[in-house]
Amino acid sequence: MMIRRAFASAVLALATSITVAGIGTVYPTGTTIYKPDKAWSGYTVFITPETEGVILIDMNGTVVKQWTGFNGAAGGPARVLPGGVVIAGAGAGTPNQEAPALVQQDWSGREVWRFDRSEQITRDGATIWSARQHHDWQRPGMPAGYYAPGSQPEISGSRTLVVSHKNVTRPNVSDRMLEDDRLIEIAPDGKILWEWLASDHIDELGFAPDAREVIRNAIGFSQARGSYDWLHINAAAYVGPNKWFDAGDTRFAPDNVIISSREASIIAIVGRDGRIVWRMGPDYRESDALRKVGQIIGQHNPHIVPVGLPGAGNLLVFDNGGASGYGFANAAAPDGRNALSRGNSRVLEIDPVTLAKVWEYSVAGNESYRFFSHYVSGAQRLVNGNTMITEGADGRIFEVTPSGDIVWEYVSPYFTRNGNSNRVYRAYRIPYDWVPQLPKPVERAITPPAVADFRIQPR
Repeated sequence: MMIRRAFASAVLALATSITVAGIGTVYPTGTTIYKPDKAWSGYTVFITPETEGVILIDMNGTVVKQWTGFNGAAGGPARVLPGGVVIAGAGAGTPNQEAPALVQQDWSGREVWRFDRSEQITRDGATIWSARQHHDWQRPGMPAGYYAPGSQPEISGSRTLVVSHKNVTRPNVSDRMLEDDRLIEIAPDGKILWEWLASDHIDELGFAPDAREVIRNAIGFSQARGSYDWLHINAAAYVGPNKWFDAGDTRFAPDNVIISSREASIIAIVGRDGRIVWRMGPDYRESDALRKVGQIIGQHNPHIVPVGLPGAGNLLVFDNGGASGYGFANAAAPDGRNALSRGNSRVLEIDPVTLAKVWEYSVAGNESYRFFSHYVSGAQRLVNGNTMITEGADGRIFEVTPSGDIVWEYVSPYFTRNGNSNRVYRAYRIPYDWVPQLPKPVERAITPPAVADFRIQPR
């Protein structure tokens, strides 16, 4: 059954008013709602948009650990693994929105592993080795990138799946230089064990002729980068063990990789032989089932819910809205780029075999804009059936029950230097016992004030 949260409860929960465009420039940060008896409590990890690095907070919003040396503007999410180990992108990657290195630190902040040898590139007139890592990475044992009962992500001696860039020319795609998306799987010593290049598979991605023509024209070519980020793959996860594969559906082989193209609104599964074996989008009118789901636009973080969690085997995705898509030319997008648009976000849970919608989190009706992040963001299924959502553009992370009630909410206080953004790319909840260095914190309920009565007193 699809479940939407009621508008009335949304207004009550949004005490900060941060997510309402054009309303409110002053609002509380930190934890603003916490119901310990209804939330799945643990530590929450995220990476800041500038120099503060990786932050670990408890349910009351207290910073319990901070790792520096990581760059939230480039490499995507940070994850904390059992034993208080952190992995994230490191180093300045401008203008290409990529991290020169993927780095692992222990609890003390000591670097214990680094990958930075995907490709030699030129930066500031010098030739350097770089990971060119962007948007995502994964370790086996935790296929969706987050905790599930029985999950044991590999800390060392493990292969690692990395999303990276590679500049190539492909006349069948465009005459301009492509900033192509490259999946690589690397050994602990950095040796590349497997790779996949998106442009090799453009014919498998479901583009209509008008979309192919828009892509060929490369309207989004970046002069600063000298390349065309045509797909902008923003997520990659292992499919992981699942009931579909156990029943004989090889499309869902655990080592296959599920990817997301923000620019094209495509979610797809890449087989280990390189073929696209399963796909949703770019046009969600392809089947009656997809019409019922509705057009997904500019999505982030699609993954298969891991075994051991409620909804295991279903696809969970943050459907951003905003603007995306090639083709579909209209009066607002006559050139056919970013022709699909929607001013609100949804979190969707979908049966990947029947494509039926199982669950939805959104704000209904004319107030749907109150839940909206046009970029970044993600969702994590928790052990108790709740879902933690990163509404990233406004730095808001919150946990909802299956019926849509908000039982925990946090607003990041970490802003960019110009003060314009406190975005959070993607946050994760981990159990307390994954960080044995810390005593279990005291959990104190936080009840927000009545919004209508909330005032800042003059001084």
